Amino acid sequence: MTGLEPAAPQSQRDKRPPSLRQWLAPAIPGSRLMGWIGPLLVTLFAGVLRFYEVAKPRAVIFDETYYAKDAYALLKFGYERNTVKDADKLLLQHPPNYHIWADGGSFVAHPPAGKWLIAIGEWTFGMNPFGWRFSAALIGTLSVLILARVARRMTRSTLLGSAAGLLLAVDGMHLVTSRTAILDIFVMFWILAGFACLVIDRDKTRDALAAKVQATGNDSALGPFVMHWWRLAAGLCLGTAVATKWTGIYYIAAFGLMVVIWDIGARRAAGVRQPYAGGFVLDAIPAFFSMVVLSGVTYLAWWSGWIFNAGGWGRGKVSGNPITAFVQAMPRLWEYHQQMWHFHTTLTVKHDYQSWPWNWMVLKRPVAFFYTEPSGCGASKCSREVLGIGTPAIWWVSIITLLVVAGWWLVQRDWRAGATLAGFLAGWLPWFYFGFDHRTMFLFYATPMLPFMVLSIVLVIGMIVGPADALPARRVFGAAAAGAYVLIVLANFYYLYPVLAGQIIPYDAWHARMWFDSWI
Repeated sequence: MTGLEPAAPQSQRDKRPPSLRQWLAPAIPGSRLMGWIGPLLVTLFAGVLRFYEVAKPRAVIFDETYYAKDAYALLKFGYERNTVKDADKLLLQHPPNYHIWADGGSFVAHPPAGKWLIAIGEWTFGMNPFGWRFSAALIGTLSVLILARVARRMTRSTLLGSAAGLLLAVDGMHLVTSRTAILDIFVMFWILAGFACLVIDRDKTRDALAAKVQATGNDSALGPFVMHWWRLAAGLCLGTAVATKWTGIYYIAAFGLMVVIWDIGARRAAGVRQPYAGGFVLDAIPAFFSMVVLSGVTYLAWWSGWIFNAGGWGRGKVSGNPITAFVQAMPRLWEYHQQMWHFHTTLTVKHDYQSWPWNWMVLKRPVAFFYTEPSGCGASKCSREVLGIGTPAIWWVSIITLLVVAGWWLVQRDWRAGATLAGFLAGWLPWFYFGFDHRTMFLFYATPMLPFMVLSIVLVIGMIVGPADALPARRVFGAAAAGAYVLIVLANFYYLYPVLAGQIIPYDAWHARMWFDSWI
């Protein structure tokens, strides 16, 4: 099955009661086993790419200088702490020198959740490049599995779901951020996980709503109440995203509006007499608590190390009573957040690799995470780089597919198109506000948008290929076009791989991969 819609009549593939099928979410065709095998295979492939020589280069690259040490401080003290001037060099000595701490808590610009996750790798494997990059590689690998499964659910196609996972696995930006101890891959993961929970919730609650309406004969104008269990999981995921970087809050707003629209649509489809009132009263209000309030509680929980330990930036003394300590910490935490907000809104330091959101999709200015000119490549001059750049065959094509998906949503109001656009725009549009104020920003800030860019490509591939009962000529042409595109993406990724993974290559080979002067 490769089209967006199942080919067989629902009665031939759906074992659910016939009286309910007209209201239920379409069943996913094919075996459950194959629905896991395909996504797991592309996840395994992604894991090999992300873990292979992940400890190389043996260096502190780009913003690892902040997050690797902050994560280590969380392990030691529960809060971020100042370090001595040459801390990076001390950690890279043989053997490493772990005496890197200076006095006082360190002011940090981002909440601690992502750094706690980095700390898991450091706690397990030590304070070394493999240790501080382990969690990013694991999270990046798992995000491929989640996207493959959620794309399968959205398209009702195991092949399209696996294709989505494969495209994410071979995106250059996703690979680089999965092999570097920075926060953006963690933000992307928790946003994608929250989105996946909401898509599952959509299917399950539509089924539950239809069953209740059919059983009660629609005797309530508002319709029945349905418990959205998966939204609780989404609230935990999205709260963790915000606790990694504040940009996650835009997704809470976008996804909150999205689920309200879904709920009203579900009640209309089930024949509820007042679907709008029912959607707001019985769905929107509980959704606020599960997605906003629960996210807020989750956000605060990630600050526990700072709240309950003296020594953090601006924390002051800590009472021995946990309740008292929590109450005393709240005003100081608010002051801390005001300082963080001031930092983010006034950061206008010029940087060689800064870029603006209106340039991101065309990959105008990537980020050199690491660059040296070592020996050992067999040429007179060698280069070694970790370049933070997306795979052009994915990013440039997604510009077109996002426009197609936008038109599809405007014309047909297809929920899959709307959800994909919501996820993409929530990660892109807010940066325009800061861009007009000339805040310093970088291309890898677009990492959370990546899954939705890939979803747009997969949705368009499904439209081109068509369902299994489409005309044979269309199926052949569509399958050939889709296969050719995937091969182009793989070739593009393979060509760029040496400058994504920090391999030592001749300078001429490196320069040949710098397609534009702005990539240098």
